[in-house]
Amino acid sequence: MEAKDKRELFEHEYVRIYANGQGNIVLYFENENEKPLAVGRKMNEIDEEAYMNGYNWDVFFDYYLAEHAADISESMESDPEAGSYVAYFEDTEENERKAERFARIIVSLIDNEEEIYRILREKGREIAWD
Repeated sequence: MEAKDKRELFEHEYVRIYANGQGNIVLYFENENEKPLAVGRKMNEIDEEAYMNGYNWDVFFDYYLAEHAADISESMESDPEAGSYVAYFEDTEENERKAERFARIIVSLIDNEEEIYRILREKGREIAWD
């Protein structure tokens, strides 16, 4: 595969997508940003297993995408860390669209956090926390 140029594709306060010039589209979610951190704290209050570091965001996103957007998770690999969550996609136009959809899902969930809290209350036991 021919490597494409580095380029910015999407930028939000706590989610960014860029092509790294090495054949990957990278979605970066900064879970230690103020808003996601506050949502994560509330998630932990609702379910003590939901300690929302990058690893548990990975678990939550896996669960959410399997339920609502399985085509996205089929096209990516994740690489969580304590303070961040990163997903990698092969650099194609289709995956660029999937990465952007995923970014918009993350933003929507964080900005409308009651949906996350509802999921935890109703389905939290189904989520295999890290």
